[in-house]
Amino acid sequence: MRLFIGIEPSVMFRSALASLTNSLLSAGVSGRYLDASNFHMTLAYIGEWPESVIDLLPDTSQPFMLTLSRFGLFPEAKVLYAGVSPNPALLTLADLVRDRLFRAGVPFDPKPFTPHFTLIRRPVIPESISLNAIDLPHVSMQVDHLCLYESRHLADGIVYTVIGRK
Repeated sequence: MRLFIGIEPSVMFRSALASLTNSLLSAGVSGRYLDASNFHMTLAYIGEWPESVIDLLPDTSQPFMLTLSRFGLFPEAKVLYAGVSPNPALLTLADLVRDRLFRAGVPFDPKPFTPHFTLIRRPVIPESISLNAIDLPHVSMQVDHLCLYESRHLADGIVYTVIGRK
């Protein structure tokens, strides 16, 4: 199984991200848009692993809020994303998830955690378009659980499926 630990957007947050991708498309930004059903925030990418790691996930007994705040680009990964406002609780949670995986001997991608929701892979942004001119929806969501996702490559693209929540 190809696994990762992530945060599942609430229905309202997912809808706001979908609206945002529609705004980008209408503005003339092209690329491989993620389907709204695939929106998530990755805390730790594990990759191929033969068993569930749901029992390693910490409890989120102290819920916190995420607020959509900005666009960002990962030039090396060729990704346009929606970022969230700085949140120490989110960073602490990501560190805790990674620490638990490390202590259990579960390998994961060690790249530094950058909180984001991927919107477009290989974006092409015309020079005439300023991302700052595109309105971001004012939306927040409460994080009160984590998800274990499975990533599967199908003929028509990648599908991310929640296979456990904690």
